[in-house]
Amino acid sequence: MKNNPEHRNTNARRRGVRGICVRLIFILAAIGLLSVSATAHPGAGIAVDRAGQIYFIDTGSGLWRIDTAGRLTHLSRTLFHWLALDEDNRFANTQFQSGALGEILKVGSNPTVLLSSDYPIAIGVDRNLYYPSGAAGKLQLMRMTPAGATSVVVPFPATINGKPLPYIGGIIAGPENSLYYSENSAIRKIDAQARVSTVVAVRAQANPPSIPATSEHPYLRGLALSDHGVLYVADTGDARVLKIASSRNLTTILQTQSPWSPTAVALFGDDVYVLEYLHTARDVRRDWLPRVRKISANGQSTLIATLDQMPGAR
Repeated sequence: MKNNPEHRNTNARRRGVRGICVRLIFILAAIGLLSVSATAHPGAGIAVDRAGQIYFIDTGSGLWRIDTAGRLTHLSRTLFHWLALDEDNRFANTQFQSGALGEILKVGSNPTVLLSSDYPIAIGVDRNLYYPSGAAGKLQLMRMTPAGATSVVVPFPATINGKPLPYIGGIIAGPENSLYYSENSAIRKIDAQARVSTVVAVRAQANPPSIPATSEHPYLRGLALSDHGVLYVADTGDARVLKIASSRNLTTILQTQSPWSPTAVALFGDDVYVLEYLHTARDVRRDWLPRVRKISANGQSTLIATLDQMPGAR
């Protein structure tokens, strides 16, 4: 959203409508007509553009960018959860629909940043937008073209445990028009023929940490795929980032200390960027404090963005 005075009334109306939608979401969730997580959760949006600039969501203050010199810029005060980068600005003029099921907004250009309120989103290799839609247990993968046309790609199958899939934790594009998504304890692949397979099932740690307001172990959320076919995923429930070279080769490359836990990852070359949050038992967005970590190819781990570097965030 823009912050100049002439937009204040419009922004106020939008916030009012969004507040009504949020209340409706929880009503629908209570009666089982909408897929939402059982507990509120911090954002899981982080991405790196072609120039190496990092974009991340702070659920308490909005969208931020870290440029290649390490400077932070506050780009938007929209308090959403997920993002995707439209590097070619193909969706710059797309009219996105909004309602009780969620909302997608656009910020900036070169790249255009797409912000999603209620579900993960991804730009595919074909440059179309992909996202889940539907009630818990009846989720479908949707495709949207830059012209705004939507179509169903495939219904999501039950989880690897045979239970109805209530939500997905993250979604990314893969090679040959494939997509990868995370459910609580697995990463799965949807190929170009819309066939769904399990890439890896993840077991909980023997003595998992206690993360406030998080009862799932594991709880896989944001993920990333390297050019070499190596997957990285944030396991929020077990406060770790996993590197997955194959279904039998899983390595923990980061273990945080509760109440801090990772929610999403992004890659730039051989470097891994991790969005982490301080989790709390209260459903208060401003309590969830973000930070961004860089894990270099040599394994060195460095915090590159913390709240004290984000003026106006709290």
